[in-house]
Amino acid sequence: MAKELDGKLYLTWDDIQQAVNILCEKITTSNIEITSVTGLQRGGLIPAVMISHKLNLPYVHSVHPNTLVVDDICDTGKTLNTILEAPTAVLHYKATASVQPTFYAKEVGEQWIIYPWEREDSQAIQDYLK
Repeated sequence: MAKELDGKLYLTWDDIQQAVNILCEKITTSNIEITSVTGLQRGGLIPAVMISHKLNLPYVHSVHPNTLVVDDICDTGKTLNTILEAPTAVLHYKATASVQPTFYAKEVGEQWIIYPWEREDSQAIQDYLK
């Protein structure tokens, strides 16, 4: 169960599994053909592999028109804006983002989310963006 501390929401692996299950249900009930899955580096890799296993789809390293591109969160939308002509999926979506993913498990507010694969002292601006 997620816990809130110091203005951040710390997610558990159970929270992630629940979000992946929601995403997979939305994907399988959609009319969008998905033939493979890939994840955006860092945040999208783990959920992409989980989705790949659950849907029994191959994990690939390049994007094709029917490749589902996965990330952990659509915060500003900047990352997903770079994905052209492929369906996208995120665990969490902020409605203030400049783009809406094809699929998302949950809409969230402005709270900073810490995923279980991140460091607990994660900052709002990740070290690789500084």
